[in-house]
Amino acid sequence: MWFILALLSAVFAALTSILAKVGIDGVNSNLATAIRTVVVVIMAWGMVFITNVQHTISSISTKSWIFLILSGLATGASWLCYYKALQVGEASKVVPVDKLSVVITLVLAFVFLGEKFTAKSLIGCLLITAGTLIMVL
Repeated sequence: MWFILALLSAVFAALTSILAKVGIDGVNSNLATAIRTVVVVIMAWGMVFITNVQHTISSISTKSWIFLILSGLATGASWLCYYKALQVGEASKVVPVDKLSVVITLVLAFVFLGEKFTAKSLIGCLLITAGTLIMVL
C-alpha cells in the first residue's frame, strides 16, 4: 500500500509542477504560494474532519508539536523557493533539481535518524545526482 500511495504522491507532485507553472504566469510567486497554501490547509483540515480525528489534537505531545511546526516552516520555505524558481526557470530544469531532496533526505536520515545507508543507497544517490546534472546542463 505504501508504494501505491508514494506513486500517487509522485503523480500529484508532477501535476503540481505543471499546474503551478501555468498558474503563476503573471502572478507574484509569494502570492501564488499563499493561495496554494490556503487550498492545502482547507483540504488537510477537511480530511481531519472527514476522518473524525480532530478530537485527538489534545493528545499530541510537545515534542511532536515542535517537530511538526518545524516541518511546516521547512515546507513553507521549500514552497516559496520552489515557486520562485518555477516562475523564473523552466519546469523541466527546476523539478529535477528540486528532486535532489531525495538524495538530501537519504543523507539526513542516515545522519540524524540512524537509518541504513547501504551500497544500494549510495549508488541510487549517485545516479539521481548524475541524472539531475544531465537534465539541467
